[in-house]
Amino acid sequence: MSKVIEYQPQGVCCQVMQIQVSDDGIVEDAKFFGGCNGNLQGISSLIKGMKIDDVIDKLQGTKCGGKMTSCPDQLAQCLISYKTSAAV
Repeated sequence: MSKVIEYQPQGVCCQVMQIQVSDDGIVEDAKFFGGCNGNLQGISSLIKGMKIDDVIDKLQGTKCGGKMTSCPDQLAQCLISYKTSAAV
């Protein structure tokens, strides 16, 4: 069984992220609405099959231009929030 996390990122162009995570903490799918379509499709492809902790480690802290965050960083924040609430 898996769960779909819906997250509204802050401070980035992407408006909604939907991340499907398995019970054992593996990213099964990721959809992004708004933002840089090609880049977000690439991120989605790259993180499928990865453990949540690995995604967080790779993406947390990434900045976009002069912003203090980015879509990858917001994805990491989404997964951190999920881990905290689900105790994965």
